[in-house]
Amino acid sequence: KNPTESQTLLLGNEKLLEASNFNPNHRTAVLLHGWIDHPDGRFSRIVRSAFLEADDMNVIVVDWQDGADIANYFTGIKNTVKSGEGVARFIAWLNHMTGADLSLYHIVGYSMGGHQAGVIGRNLGGKVGYITGLDPAGPFWRFNKHKLRKTDAQYTEVIHTHRWLGYFAPLGHVDFYPNSGVWNTCKCWTVICTHDRCFKYFAESLRSGGFTGRRCKNLRDAKLGRSTLPETLKMGGVIPKTGGSTFDRYLA
Repeated sequence: KNPTESQTLLLGNEKLLEASNFNPNHRTAVLLHGWIDHPDGRFSRIVRSAFLEADDMNVIVVDWQDGADIANYFTGIKNTVKSGEGVARFIAWLNHMTGADLSLYHIVGYSMGGHQAGVIGRNLGGKVGYITGLDPAGPFWRFNKHKLRKTDAQYTEVIHTHRWLGYFAPLGHVDFYPNSGVWNTCKCWTVICTHDRCFKYFAESLRSGGFTGRRCKNLRDAKLGRSTLPETLKMGGVIPKTGGSTFDRYLA
């Protein structure tokens, strides 16, 4: 209905909500950028456009630039959690005002925003329908209690594309490792290029109906690109019919 002009929504501001095109009967995507990024960055632009091309839906781009665009990485981690808690309060208010259903939400976070998606889902009782973590940040997140977990949503999908900048161990109900998550594929010869690759894969999967991944026996096989099992699954924007409660997979 309004794919090009942004509209501001603020917690507690009913006038802005009434003036917006938000439709509680439609699916809602919530996009979370990463560290040293902003809501008009490449991740937000590319994924927002892909969602709106694929479906008539609400797309909310979270502006947490004040907490993310900061040189101190550890402060960025703290701000990720604070922002996630604030976004959860906003969504709870939005649903209270409009009657929107959490099961229709798809929260998508890139890098540090991937863990923020988990914070939001956890604060909403794990009732969010779908979370996608796009190469969630790796450094100093291994023992962080706020990192993304599969229980943060009804279905949690993670796409891994970088073994150092990203959190390479499984985090979701389903974890995808395109090209085994290595850094020098697809003409990517820089660290950030491969890290960014996750949201480009995801956007393309939305437009094309999903890339097909093949199940691996374990994480080691995923790293080596060995997909010997016959089972396949769509990556990006597609929830399996079996839901998100009965399986853990690693697909390449």
